[in-house]
Amino acid sequence: MTEKRTTTRRSFLKQTAAAAAAAWAGPTVVPSSVLGADGKVAPSNRVTVGIIALGRQSLARNVPVFLRWPDSQIVALCDPDRWRLELPHAQAVKRYGDTEEVKALKTCPRYTDFREVIARDDVDAVMISSPDHWHVCMAIAAAKAGKDICCEKPLSLCIADGRLLADTVKKHKRVFRTDSEFRSIPAFHRACELIINGKIGQIKKMHMAVPSWNKALPQQPDMPVPEELDYDMWLGPAPKKPYTVQRVHPRKSFGRPGWYANQDYCDGVLVNWGHHLADIAQWANGTERSGPVEVEGTGQFPPADGLWNVLLDYKVRYRFANGAELFYTTGKPFIRFEGTEGWIDVQYGPDKLTAQPASILDAKLGPDAKRFPLKNEKRDFIDCVKARSQTMEDAEVGHRATSLCQLGYIAVEVGEKLKWDPKAERFIGNDAANKRLTRPPWRKPWTV
Repeated sequence: MTEKRTTTRRSFLKQTAAAAAAAWAGPTVVPSSVLGADGKVAPSNRVTVGIIALGRQSLARNVPVFLRWPDSQIVALCDPDRWRLELPHAQAVKRYGDTEEVKALKTCPRYTDFREVIARDDVDAVMISSPDHWHVCMAIAAAKAGKDICCEKPLSLCIADGRLLADTVKKHKRVFRTDSEFRSIPAFHRACELIINGKIGQIKKMHMAVPSWNKALPQQPDMPVPEELDYDMWLGPAPKKPYTVQRVHPRKSFGRPGWYANQDYCDGVLVNWGHHLADIAQWANGTERSGPVEVEGTGQFPPADGLWNVLLDYKVRYRFANGAELFYTTGKPFIRFEGTEGWIDVQYGPDKLTAQPASILDAKLGPDAKRFPLKNEKRDFIDCVKARSQTMEDAEVGHRATSLCQLGYIAVEVGEKLKWDPKAERFIGNDAANKRLTRPPWRKPWTV
């Protein structure tokens, strides 16, 4: 499934420049799209993207967005499941028709090993949509290779790895976008702008909930590895375990994957889905680059020896240095902010924004107010890659939202009220909790 690279991005641009020069010197006709005319974007101004992983999230939300913009171009596809490698083009034809961009996707190089994507000279950026256990390894490898990175949430499986990722991205001066779309949803965006500009006064309490999707499942019988799946590559840095379909994802379909409920690959809804609302809470509270100072929680665990073994239901309470409290549980997804001068509530799916007093929602923001652009998260990424600027949810902000959720998981595991130092990213006076800041030492030598 691997294609050898025959033309680098650099040589392609040199060829384009030479063709343009020849057009001025003689009768050779150069297509106007090469020069950026007729509304087309010149190749030199396009951000070339390698798509790493082609699960349902990638095909539904990631590939189509990068494909539809004239200033981004998908130049490589990667997934250890070979069946998935042929899907983007067929879906793109249904969505957009047989356009020039869609035809290019048909012949796009395909790989089962992400390292071959980041080794390409013609890849400016990568979109990482893999299972959670791969995020840190892939993102750090991409940063070291000089690629900009858009990475699905949550960023890591432990706080220590998230810190390593954020520091590596900063060291290599890469543009990074944590791929959570909630800052791009108008209701959440409006709520945060109003709160940040003081329209409910000082925040006293926040409440949020996420769907309760996780279930218990006992160990399943070993199964033959499907011929289309590079299972060793799918496992990557995770422990070597026998294949069974409920450990990975449904074969040749897109039902909810089993890896979502196994701690080798994911921490379940508390961290994975919870990242969305944790980021909104941190943003509105002014702690998006910090975190709480106290956390405690209770919850229900499935049998530890089961295949699906992540926390099921839970209740977690956080306290921040400014006195605000956050209460996090399972239920219909929403977030509510209660302040000294009123409250704002945002329901998710369908999105609904309410407030008390209702006049809060009609408040006008003055010329000196803090304003934030409302744009698609991947549009934000592409714009910042071109401008070499900071995204709306960079690696540090994404790490802090992920770690907020991870702190809750640890508090439930330890079963005690924990004091947290957000600057040092250590628990105060609790060795058992601090041991959970890192993952077990089962990483392979070729990973970070």
